[in-house]
Amino acid sequence: MLTLSTTTLRSLPRDARDTLFVLAVIAWVVMPQVPQLPWWCSALAGGVLLWRGQLALRARPLPSKWWLASLLAVAVLATLATYRTVLGREAGVTLIVILLALKTLELRARRDAFVVFFLGFFTMLTNFFSSQSLLTAAGMLVALMGLLTALVNAHSPVGKPPLMRAARTAGWMTLLGAPVMVLLFVLFPRLAPLWGIPADAATGRSGLSASMQVGNIAKLALDETIALRIKFDGPAPSQTDMYFRGPVLSTFDGRQWLPLQPTFLPSPSFQTNLQVSGRAIKYEVTQEPTSRPWLMVLDAAATTPALPGYELRMTRDLQWLASRPVTELVRYRAESHTSFQHGPRTRAVQLQDYIALPPGFNPRTLALAAEIRRDPRYAQADAAALVPAVMERLRTGGYSYTLEPGVYGPNSADEFWFDRKEGFCEHIASAFVVLMRALDVPARIVTGYQGGERNNVDGYWVLRQSDAHAWTEVWQEGVGWQRVDPTGAVAPGRVALFQRLAAPQGIVAGAVGAINPDLLVRLRSTWEAMNNGWNQWVLNYSQSRQLDLLKNLGFQSPSWEDLAYLLLGVLVATSLGGAAWTLWERLQHDPWLRLLERVRKRLRSAGVALPDHAAPRQMASAVAQHFGNDSLALQDWLLRLEAQRYAPQKGPRSSSNTALSLSSLQREWSGLPWPNRLPGPLSDRP
Repeated sequence: MLTLSTTTLRSLPRDARDTLFVLAVIAWVVMPQVPQLPWWCSALAGGVLLWRGQLALRARPLPSKWWLASLLAVAVLATLATYRTVLGREAGVTLIVILLALKTLELRARRDAFVVFFLGFFTMLTNFFSSQSLLTAAGMLVALMGLLTALVNAHSPVGKPPLMRAARTAGWMTLLGAPVMVLLFVLFPRLAPLWGIPADAATGRSGLSASMQVGNIAKLALDETIALRIKFDGPAPSQTDMYFRGPVLSTFDGRQWLPLQPTFLPSPSFQTNLQVSGRAIKYEVTQEPTSRPWLMVLDAAATTPALPGYELRMTRDLQWLASRPVTELVRYRAESHTSFQHGPRTRAVQLQDYIALPPGFNPRTLALAAEIRRDPRYAQADAAALVPAVMERLRTGGYSYTLEPGVYGPNSADEFWFDRKEGFCEHIASAFVVLMRALDVPARIVTGYQGGERNNVDGYWVLRQSDAHAWTEVWQEGVGWQRVDPTGAVAPGRVALFQRLAAPQGIVAGAVGAINPDLLVRLRSTWEAMNNGWNQWVLNYSQSRQLDLLKNLGFQSPSWEDLAYLLLGVLVATSLGGAAWTLWERLQHDPWLRLLERVRKRLRSAGVALPDHAAPRQMASAVAQHFGNDSLALQDWLLRLEAQRYAPQKGPRSSSNTALSLSSLQREWSGLPWPNRLPGPLSDRP
């Protein structure tokens, strides 16, 4: 493998140097796509780029068309085998990357280079299909500068211009284009679904699921990616009340918890029946894409969250759902009450669905429930007495909260209560609900996010995937559904103090944290605040915010047509301003040459033949031949014009001692006495 030094690069022929630079830029453009591309695509593209680099360094001829055709056929067949199609987003991006790499093997003429550049620009845009984060935008800005530098360099065919000079030109081009980019971003109408890049429906990014199998949520404790950002209008609620509600799971098949599959049709008395009290908490949620229709709100929101472009509804379980999956970053306002009651207040037949247990599972848990019922204190007890008893068992029975509880068998509740006595929140919640149902107490599991941490840089509360949580609700006569978090009995710090299980840190983060833990926290808070600003002001700049901008500009009832008219007007005004600036610049461009051109035109109209390159001294000689002594003032003026340009300190002065300044010469030209025009040169006169 060849190693390159700065001296080696400088000694390379220009074609080889330019080719290596283009290959490096292409590698930078493709690199962010590697996690989303099939392994064979990354390997093939990387191999082709390395091959092309070796050919450039060794001045070897490019491969024949048969090589290119064979590689292209392999790429197409591999794409078909991977995606079963060559259409669609993922297959299309795969083929674009392969075509870009293969095109470098045809990089012979400038025309081929231009094709590579524009394929590179298109591939650069495809990076935003998978991520529109601040880091991706910064990386693509570097890629844009690299492609523009290569494009500028390709338009300098002579010599071996330094790349830094082309980079400066590309930088100025980017700066000049930035105002147009900002203008289009602010005013170009966002018309759904044309605007935005939807994610694939099958790609779920949320830590939650429509079902819960023991072990699933435990995996999320290692995921530190952000799920929600919350901005409270006033004081944040207490830590023990920060539950953000997601899917509610009520049907148990022995291993998996699913949404309710009712045996009995719900009656009118078995509806939500939500009643809120106390202080209303108003807040704004920025939710990451989930490819699910769930909206995460603080438990419980009685009023519909404000999310333009979506139709929202609340289920009987108090979960808010959107009319379509959330495949983009969304921001919505909501209002919640942490003090609330919901569900039926009296026993109804539909509650039997929340007592049902699959036969043949967890026999020891059923025996434990029978043992509790044999205790005279609990023989006829309801949820108000049974829940504290079970919670006390969790607190004092040697149970622990862990990230690695091991693989549970089919009788997961039995293993938790009697064998392992350890688990994550889903193990604890599942075992608790099974026991409560065995005690004839209606119970269900609620999943969502609990806790979070406040970013001291921007004031937002951040909830991560590691904050994914499972708690329970039990039904009590005269009260309805009540939240019970059994994890709080096993690990009080998890609920009251937000003490999450820590994810293992990388080498760099671990070293920084060992030296200065506060520094690591500050660095992460600063970076997340920057990302949040990017999300709020760039990714979440929606049509509603555009219309709000028009309202601030004085439009009474703005629409997207008003946006289009405003954008058109601004573009026309900008174009006229650019034209005026260009005209002004032309007028300011070398006024000495413009004055000389005026003199040349005047003399030609007077019959004095002059070449286009004639200097003032040549003009003075021609004037002397044509007009004789009548043109002494004009001759003197022309000589002083030449001296002003080429010898301002040594030029001849007129008898009037006129200063050799261009402005004085311009004023003098307007009042200069013009000699009488005579036909023909002086030598031909009688």
